[in-house]
Amino acid sequence: MSRAATSPLSTSRRPGRGGGAARRAARGNISFESVKYIERNIPNFEILTEEAIEIIEANAETILEEIGVSFADCPEALARWREAGADVQGDRVRIPRGLARQLCATAPSRIIQHARNPDRTVEIGGKTLVLAPVYGPPFVRDLDGGRRYGTIEDFRKFVKLGYMSKYLHHSGGTVCEPTDVAVNKRHLDMLYAHMTLSDKPYMGSVTAPERALDSVEMSKILFGEKFVDENAVMTSLININSPLTFDPIMVGALEVYAAAGQACIISPFIVGGAMAPVSVAGTLTQVLAEALAGIAYSQLIRPGAPVIFGAFVTSIDMGSGAPTFGTPEASKILYGAGQLARRLGLPFRSGGGLCGAKLPDAQAAYETANTLNAALLGGVNFMLHACGWLEGGLVSSFEKFVLDADQLGALHALAAGVDISENGQAMGAIAEVGPGGHYLGCEHTQANFKTAFWRTNVLDYKPFEQWEQEGSLDAMQLANSRVKQLLNDYKQPPIDPAIDEALKAYIARKKESMPDSFV
Repeated sequence: MSRAATSPLSTSRRPGRGGGAARRAARGNISFESVKYIERNIPNFEILTEEAIEIIEANAETILEEIGVSFADCPEALARWREAGADVQGDRVRIPRGLARQLCATAPSRIIQHARNPDRTVEIGGKTLVLAPVYGPPFVRDLDGGRRYGTIEDFRKFVKLGYMSKYLHHSGGTVCEPTDVAVNKRHLDMLYAHMTLSDKPYMGSVTAPERALDSVEMSKILFGEKFVDENAVMTSLININSPLTFDPIMVGALEVYAAAGQACIISPFIVGGAMAPVSVAGTLTQVLAEALAGIAYSQLIRPGAPVIFGAFVTSIDMGSGAPTFGTPEASKILYGAGQLARRLGLPFRSGGGLCGAKLPDAQAAYETANTLNAALLGGVNFMLHACGWLEGGLVSSFEKFVLDADQLGALHALAAGVDISENGQAMGAIAEVGPGGHYLGCEHTQANFKTAFWRTNVLDYKPFEQWEQEGSLDAMQLANSRVKQLLNDYKQPPIDPAIDEALKAYIARKKESMPDSFV
């Protein structure tokens, strides 16, 4: 996808629909600070030797050729694979050695995902890192209401928090499941919330092929049909049902998005020890085989379709059977998968603020920090679940959302590397202060103190006496106040009224065309 592509909000499309006025209003109504996606100025941590990579790559090709992958109830996929030269027996597809890698070669190494506000457009690939919030939990939690099923109002609050969060670059997708809306209709309300309550990039629905198609059609209303035909305006999460199985729902969504030229994250979903071997090298081999098959299939649908090599891997507690997060083994797999993705020349998705904790407590902080730092060092380009994840992905937490989103600022600072300019060397300051002095009042400090150190917007650094006087608030209480402050300060980004009406009309037509279903 070319950087030269013009954003729909910087052109005069749809004459007579008020677009120019909306754009001018948007430019003059920025009510919060937001930063650009990360561009790393630090090296990636590479854990695999050249020999190890070659072994894993060879073993992955053996899996594809001799064991194969399943595309059950996917007749179009089976036909495409057969035509491409694979050995198709029943629903089992065995891919000749080298074919999947050859097909993957047409996928772009970088993806431009356009936002309706051109300033929020992101680049995914190379040295970039795009941060997106939690995805998928059926439950939500906050200090006031405890743990409960998510609602559409909870969903809207999360979208608003994401929009107001300085270090989040992406609005995400299913930030929580709005269980008070029918299953077959909730994707319409979720998309509408992302499109209107935020102007950051967003994700499309994947829970059925027809819902993916709705996502494409609604995006054409928002951006213009021609623009969507020529540019990526959505990412979508296509999970592989590990081990080595592609289910018809995800394959159907992949077929819709790839055909439309929209970006797909092809991601094995693995709990090590249950859905992959207990060894790091064995799991990496399976991850590579599954990703190769999925990415190659996207290119059979449309050569050049934008895709992201995904790897969501956690381990299992062999005592309880519960998934574990922030473990050394998960980090090793993340580092290794990043190397494998870069060998293919593809953007890489992994990481997030992952934890198994029930509350935003010390366990949550430790496990989350381990994963966030591994993702930064491992060369991740698109980080889903960057904030808000709790209880192994069952819960979207409002307090953890803002705690995590605040800590993402540390990733920005680390990724910037070390300033070795004349100002960074600070030789003038050292000479000015000399032996035994202090730097608080020197010229260099006065010129740089506002930007020299990353500062939290949530955590407490006050003296003990002041902290005690103000109520001895812990991190969860501080975060609860931050949630309320951000929601109170929220201002909806302007949108062309005619586009808004067209979106509402599309949603109304779709909802009227089918009865509610809650299964």
